[in-house]
Amino acid sequence: MSYVDGFVLPVPKRNLAAYRAMSRKCARVWREHGALEYRECVADDVKPGKHTSFPQSVKLKPGETVVFSWIVYKSRAQRDRVNRKVMADPRLAKLMDPKKMPFDGKRMFWGGFKVFVSA
Repeated sequence: MSYVDGFVLPVPKRNLAAYRAMSRKCARVWREHGALEYRECVADDVKPGKHTSFPQSVKLKPGETVVFSWIVYKSRAQRDRVNRKVMADPRLAKLMDPKKMPFDGKRMFWGGFKVFVSA
């Protein structure tokens, strides 16, 4: 079964074009280094819940939206190899400056997941 890195983060709506441009560059780099899929999705139907929700998970502020993203790999070992290459890729160095990111990285969360159902 494949392996997936998942991400959820808040993006100011005024920065969506900049975030999309950054994501397109990231997608190229990840795919060139071996990722099978790279997806970035912007919230369309995500209402605040009573106890938890996507907006609550990132402490969404007025004027922001939620982005849900994932990257698919062959395996965790392959993910680890790809990510080492990606993190060493000079094309990403300038994109990783927290002061220049089009979102608040402190409210982003992520994790790696083993796929156990695939249809």
